[in-house]
Amino acid sequence: MGIHYDYKSTRGDKAMKKEAKRKARIEQRRAKRSSNVSGSLKEKQMHDINKPITLEDLTNPDKN
Repeated sequence: MGIHYDYKSTRGDKAMKKEAKRKARIEQRRAKRSSNVSGSLKEKQMHDINKPITLEDLTNPDKN
């Protein structure tokens, strides 16, 4: 019988592993997507409306 002797006996096991791998990838994508959504929901701090905008406000990325 040769190479394909154990094909039928391991077919179910291989299918279960493949399904588990597929579900893990889907969960990983779902987790990544939910983390991206929660990160984009953070509101940026607005500049004080009563304070004039200076060149330093526009050019310094580290200033909050």
